[in-house]
Amino acid sequence: MKSHRLNRLFHPDSGRCLNVAVDHGFFDTPGFLHGIEDMRRAVAALVEAGPDAIQLTTGMAGHLQNVRGRFKPSLVLRVDVANIYGKQLPDTRFSSMLEDATLQAVRLDAVCMCVNLFQIPGAPDVTAQCIDNILRLKTESDHYGMPMMVEPLVFQPNAEAGGYMVDGDPEKIIHLVRQAVELGADLIKADPTSRTEDYHRVVEAASGTPVLVRGGGRVSDREILQRTAGLLAQGVHGIVYGRNVIQHPAPVAMTRALMAMLHEDSDVDEAMLHLA
Repeated sequence: MKSHRLNRLFHPDSGRCLNVAVDHGFFDTPGFLHGIEDMRRAVAALVEAGPDAIQLTTGMAGHLQNVRGRFKPSLVLRVDVANIYGKQLPDTRFSSMLEDATLQAVRLDAVCMCVNLFQIPGAPDVTAQCIDNILRLKTESDHYGMPMMVEPLVFQPNAEAGGYMVDGDPEKIIHLVRQAVELGADLIKADPTSRTEDYHRVVEAASGTPVLVRGGGRVSDREILQRTAGLLAQGVHGIVYGRNVIQHPAPVAMTRALMAMLHEDSDVDEAMLHLA
């Protein structure tokens, strides 16, 4: 009954979702802990801000799920870990998944799991590992009724831009998103395209599977809000932002600005008032 869990992820009126990703410490990469050095404080601030969901790892999920009361963000559980985010790809690369990942998600009362599908120049072995992970997870996902969010990521070459830098080519993004859907994704967390106005093609390629767009690196307040407005106009079902929330000097205010855009149809100027 995956729909039961998805009802806790998407807003009942807008049908959209703001998922704040705070799983960066899982990847053992310098710089990824900025803004989340103390996860107790970071999660408490986000709970106060009230996004639809917070994306956490199995080791950090308790900071959210131990909060009392019914009115708190839902848990999206990150279930895989990789070592491909640095400036240079390591000689031995991996994308490994938790044992009994779906059962862990059920025990933690998650609303869905998030698993990667990497396309990295010079690293087809990592793509193969990701596909194996998704194929194994799909059977568990269906058995336990736990939705599977696949995160197709098209990287620039690591030596040029470092890991986790978006390529932005719509053709590459579209085809990797489509592969994720064909592999059985219940949700997609995808790269932004270089031109926001191209994004309806990504939504179309997903063929009805909800698409949430990740935020990438930290940018100015107006830029991230303008990008969000453009993506919503292209028909996306939500956003998954991390650094643009957790590294913001006022993460609660930024969360509320984004929530106003997603669920109240606020424009950029109206959303900026939350940051004044």
